[in-house]
Formats: sequence, C-alpha cells, structure tokens
Amino acid sequence: MGLDSDALALIAKVRKTHGENSITLASDIATGQYITSGSLALDVMLGGGWPTNKWTEIIGKESHGKTTIVLKTIAANQALNPEFTTLWIAAEHYNRERAEELGVDNDRVIVIPTQAMEFAYQTILEFAASRTVDCIVLDSYPALTPSEESEKEMSEAVMAVGARLTGKFFRKVGEAMIRSMDGSDRALTCFFINQWRDQIGGYSPRGTPKTTPGGNAKNYAFWCRVEITRDEFIDEARPGKGKVRVGQVIKAKTVKNKSAPPQRVASVDFYFADAPLLGYFRGDYDLAKEYLVYAVLYDVIRRGGAIYTYGDRKWKGKEDLLGSIREELDLQEELRSKILIEAAKPDSERMREQESE
Repeated sequence: MGLDSDALALIAKVRKTHGENSITLASDIATGQYITSGSLALDVMLGGGWPTNKWTEIIGKESHGKTTIVLKTIAANQALNPEFTTLWIAAEHYNRERAEELGVDNDRVIVIPTQAMEFAYQTILEFAASRTVDCIVLDSYPALTPSEESEKEMSEAVMAVGARLTGKFFRKVGEAMIRSMDGSDRALTCFFINQWRDQIGGYSPRGTPKTTPGGNAKNYAFWCRVEITRDEFIDEARPGKGKVRVGQVIKAKTVKNKSAPPQRVASVDFYFADAPLLGYFRGDYDLAKEYLVYAVLYDVIRRGGAIYTYGDRKWKGKEDLLGSIREELDLQEELRSKILIEAAKPDSERMREQESE
C-alpha cells in the first residue's frame, strides 16, 4: 500500500524547504555499512565490522590492546583503499614506529597532538563535516583537559566540566556526521578510546563496579561500545633458551552494539614480538587460526575426526589446513566471505538448513 497524495505533497514540501535528503522513506535508506577491523573474529562479533557514520567507544585497562586494535583497523582499510585517510587526535603520544610495525601508512594519518579538550572537539567537528577523512580517532579521552580545569590551581577543584563538554560535543557532532541516506557520501568511522575507572559508591554483584570518565550522556551516543582485555600471554618455546614471551590473546566484548546482539566475545592472537618458530612477526594477527575456528563453527568447512573438508578439497589434520589457509590468499577470501554470510543468518535459519541437508 503506497502513500496517499497528501503525504506525498507534504514530503515534496519538506524537501523543497529543507533539502532533498531531509526526508525519505525508510525503505530507501541504505543498509548499514561497515569497515573491517582487520580481524575476522572481531568482524563476526561486531556484526560485519565497525559501523560507519557512527561512534564506537573502545574501553579497557592500560596495555591491554585498545590502541593496537584501532591501528590494525586503520592498516587493514588502508590496504583495501589507497585513499583511506585518518585524523588522529593524539591526547596521548602517537607512536609512529609502532604504527608502522602494525602496517599503518603514516602518510595517510593526520596527527593533532593536543590535550586541550575544546580544541580537540572543535577540530573533530570540522573534519567530520568536511568529508575529507574516512576515520577519526580520539586517543584517549582521559588525557584531555578542559580549559577551565587547566586554568585552575592544583588545589582548586573542578567538577564535571569534561563531562558537560563531552555531552555538548556529541549533541553537535551528530549534525556534522549526517550523510546521504542512500549511502553515496564518503563514510566516516569514529573511535573514542577510553579507560575504566572504579565507580565509587556504585554497586556490582561481581567485583568492583566500573565506569568510564566523561559522564553518562556520551554512552547514549555510541553505536558500539567494546571492552578490550588481555586474556593471556603467548610464549614461544625456543630450544635451549626456554620460553620467550611474544604475544598476547586480546579478548573483545561488545558492551553495547546496535548492529548485532550485544555481549558477544571474540579472541585475537596478537604478536607484539617476532615469533620465527611459530611463523609470525611483530604486529601480526593469527588470522589463519581465526579462519579455521569460524569456518568449522559455521560449517563452511566440515570436520569429521581428523579430516577437514571444503568443497572437493580435504586436509588431514589441523596443521595441514592451517598451512593452506596461510599460503592461499584466494582461499582466505573465499572463507571470509562465506563465514560472514553464515554469521549474519539467524541461528534458526542455519539450523533449518542443516536439518534439510
């Protein structure tokens, strides 16, 4: 059933007064767009990747992998798109050498080193509205200082200034990030890196209650909130030398996600040092392991005992399959595409398909 003539006339009037993109039918809105995180496990957890034209908060403790996840995301998308450009608000130090090790092309990263909150937020607003970058990163919020606080003496208390400014920023940035509803505008993905703090006076049934600095208003503005934690370290056994610590397992959990079910968890093996005996170098993810785990989980690859089957191909043992995945880029792309399709299906649909086979 279509719209009646009065509704169509009102739509035409609104468009004439406020612009073509000011009103549209819900059926004409482009479906959600995503960019890859560089990790299949994270992409599945997120529902396809990081949402574009939205803000995502990355939360965690120190040295657990927050900045690493974002830098690996930038590197992955630079590899896919030679024009992918990032604005990085470095309230903390931007480590050029570390970024290069993770695969980032620093010639396509604009860095603004500042702790001035008002300047940082105003610059983000201008770049978001300009459509000149593909990604904006604020690293990290707790390092920002509002001018009212910086002008005070150390003995003078300043309460909630940052939270009020942050709430105002997210009310204003929404307009700056408006894009064409048909998906034709340059998409923008934004990351807000934050840290956990103990919530004094709060209650939690398990452990110490936690909160993030910046006030509660910002939490409503985030499309996605992802908690990053270190699950365990990765050691490489070297003959005659014992074990050497070469990496860590980074665990991610969606505290909030408006693109997919929340409270999903993903694990990524990340190598912060060379692991020659394991076949990995500094800055690598173990992507082959991710492809294997999710391909078996979603029945893209069938397992029968020690035999793994994919189409007319078979492997005996996990190591043989992992070797093929690492060596064959075409196989990786095929598996990735099929895994994301299967992961997007409702569980009930996948179960019906399995029963019908």
